Amino acid sequence: MIINFGYVAMSALLQNCSPSKTITVKNLSKVEAADARLFRLNDLAKNNLQNTRRLFLHNTAYDIKVFRLTSKLIPLATHPISCNWNWPKELAADLKSIGDYAKTHNFRISAHPDHFTLLNSPKETVIEAALLDLEYHNQIFLSMGLDSSAKLVLHVGGCYKSKDESIDRFINNFKKLPSPIKNRIILENDDKVYTVKDVLKICQSQKIPMVLDIHHHYCNNIDDDIADYLSAVFETWVNESSPPKIHLSSPKDPKSIRSHADNINLTFFVEFLKKAKRLNSDFDVMIEAKNKDAALLKLLKELKEVPGVSFINQATIEY
Repeated sequence: MIINFGYVAMSALLQNCSPSKTITVKNLSKVEAADARLFRLNDLAKNNLQNTRRLFLHNTAYDIKVFRLTSKLIPLATHPISCNWNWPKELAADLKSIGDYAKTHNFRISAHPDHFTLLNSPKETVIEAALLDLEYHNQIFLSMGLDSSAKLVLHVGGCYKSKDESIDRFINNFKKLPSPIKNRIILENDDKVYTVKDVLKICQSQKIPMVLDIHHHYCNNIDDDIADYLSAVFETWVNESSPPKIHLSSPKDPKSIRSHADNINLTFFVEFLKKAKRLNSDFDVMIEAKNKDAALLKLLKELKEVPGVSFINQATIEY
């Protein structure tokens, strides 16, 4: 089976390359002239996009094709203070440029809207804010020229006293989403409430691809062996152009099992690899370790010593 590796949003190796530079609403409010405010926002966004291009070049140098964009790429894009900022128009050339690069180099691009983007909240204002945030992410992908293979990773959300009712709310609100957004959403199991079994059931009923987070499963399962779910999870990707994707991180320590460690525990991942080998299907891995690309490269170096692993390129293995 062939496995591609990638990482999240920022590099721990490149200097001065944050794609998430922003400004607080308070500080932006101190700029009295409206055109000067827009200039400031444009300047920040262009810097973020320039650094994203640097990240893309960096990834190409290491054969890394799986990458998650930061959700903070366009600062304050969904805040009322920016309501007169037509950022898709102002940044059209920059966004198209990085999108063209991503397509030319066959990158697999995704984003993970923030934790407040909840489709199962009982509060209508939260649902409205979630839709606004999803529209923002979708617009970034559209401006980059990326089709529905560029995905948005969501969690089911909170429990709100009743898991069953909260699942029903998620499904009802998911059904109401515009098709262009709905077609981008993939759903992930979490570390406290919604198990692999819970999320898989939703994904199967709504035909949503499922992202398996093996660290979250470690934290949140009832004696379930992940191997028993792999076939069904991977099957949710059957109509997609990309292979299934998993999220990989390791517990920080025995007392803080939900926190992400700086790097990936090789044994933790190899144990999963052995189970996945029974299915023998290709998949991609998104590294969610604190050390970002440094953790990815460290893991790849360690995998060279694992029996059965061969390298197709610097960031793709066959097992």
